[in-house]
Formats: sequence, C-alpha cells, structure tokens
Amino acid sequence: MMAAAHEIPKVLGQLPSAVVTKHLSRGIQTGDEAPPTATLLKSAVQKDETDARWRVGPVRDLLVEAMERFDERPATADGWLAPRLHATLRMSRSEAADDEMWNHLAFIVAPDYVVWRHKNAGLVQSARFTGPHYTQAFSRLWWAAELFRNSDDYRPVELACTVQDVLNTTMRLDIIDHRPTAQAVLRVLRNLITEDTPRLGDQVNALSSAINAAGSTLVYDVLAPDAPIDDEATIEWITDSQIMAPVLWEILPDGPSDGRVPETSIETLASMFGQMLADAPKRKRSRHSSNENIDTV
Repeated sequence: MMAAAHEIPKVLGQLPSAVVTKHLSRGIQTGDEAPPTATLLKSAVQKDETDARWRVGPVRDLLVEAMERFDERPATADGWLAPRLHATLRMSRSEAADDEMWNHLAFIVAPDYVVWRHKNAGLVQSARFTGPHYTQAFSRLWWAAELFRNSDDYRPVELACTVQDVLNTTMRLDIIDHRPTAQAVLRVLRNLITEDTPRLGDQVNALSSAINAAGSTLVYDVLAPDAPIDDEATIEWITDSQIMAPVLWEILPDGPSDGRVPETSIETLASMFGQMLADAPKRKRSRHSSNENIDTV
C-alpha cells in the first residue's frame, strides 16, 4: 500500500490556485517532497463537515486501491477510477466547476496519487495539481465520467478512458457537452476497437479535429436532438449521498438516472462521424503506438 506521507484532513475544502502555485516546488513535482500541509490548511476553506459527500475517507480509500491495483500501469487506473470518483463525489456541474476544490484534493488530500499517476520523465506538470478540467488530475476524471456516461450507465466512461487522447483532446471540445455527440464519438471508437484499427490515439485526434471543425457549420443538436434531462433525478442522486454506502470496487456504481441519450441520435451522428474520420488526414506519432492506454502530458 502506498500511504500518504502527510496529514490528511477529514473533509474536502477549497484552496486558491495562487496558493498552489506559490508552494509548488520542483521537489513536490518530482515526488521527493510533500506539500506543506499545515501551511496550506491555513489558506484553505473547509467544506461542511456534516455533508457526507465531502468526507475525504471514501476518496482516499479509492485512490489507495487504485494505486495498488494498477501499480504497474498507472494510466490504466483512469477507467476504473473515473466512474467511482464521480459516484463518490456526488455534485452538480456548477459545484464541480470549482477549481479550488480540485486544488484541495490534489495538493492537500492526495498529492501522492498525483505524483504516482502523472509523473512523466521524472516530473509532474503543474497543471495536474491546478489546471483546467481536462488536465487537472482529479477534475479530468470526474468530468470524463460526467460527459461520457449515458444516464446511470458508466460503461461508456470505461470505453472513453481506454484511449488517453479522448481525455486529453476530445474532452477539451465544447461540442462534447452535447450528449449525443459524446456518445457518437464513443460509438466510432468502439467500432475502431472492434475492427482492431491501429494507432487509436491518432484516429481519435483526427476525429476530434474533424467534428470540431464541422461543428462550426453543422448544428449537431439539430441533426441529433437530445432527450430532456431529468434534473430532479440528479438532485435525488446527490441527496442520496448522505446515506449511501461506499462504492463497490468490483462492480460499476450507478450514476444519476437523468435520461438516456436517444439511440437514433447516436446512430445519426456516429454514421456522420465515421465518414468524417474516413476523410480526415491522420497525423502519425512515432513515439509510441496509440493502441496503448498511455499518458501524454
């Protein structure tokens, strides 16, 4: 077990990005030093400790389990951890947009996980501790689960995480907020995997570029309308966090039952995207085969 070498608070909080930047030394980025937790806590604002969803214990348990399970290949932890982190930290999108909370999780609660997962060429990029939602170590996982789940079904999230370029590139696109678009991208990816297509990362990047460029002239939400989202189901799912047991490690949890994406809309866009990909130029990368679930930083 990889134990944390620092004091861990009982609940999550908020930590300003400027504080992270001020104290983020090279020693912390290499994993040779731990962040100055006592000093950082003086700048942090603790969340409501009576609200069960902000308790650190279940999150730490997940992270320790992930480090043990995927010790040999840290990048493969994403597909296992993303849905379980999302189902543990139950919150609205507006709450999840709080960068200071993710700063607190990465720099105070679990800097050891950030180093374990994202150390590359001996160093962790600063954006893994405090950065945009598609780069920060934990925000990227929560948002991957939020954007790629199909209602309460997290299986599409596992698929999305099999190729790192989906998280590193596709998740940056504004159009991925449109649920049929997100599911159609994964449908194309699934077809590529079924066909044993090589260099999946290059394929994903080409597809992302193509659909993003076409999105300026094609209106995907008109071509493939989404079903109304049941916001009450999300509220109920969040409320249930007060009484829920920790998520299971061997079985996928359930997300909020806020309505499935219409299959006809997925198929419409998947067919269109498949043709776009066939017509798109592919940029080959010689460093590695993109079939592998690897981390690009």
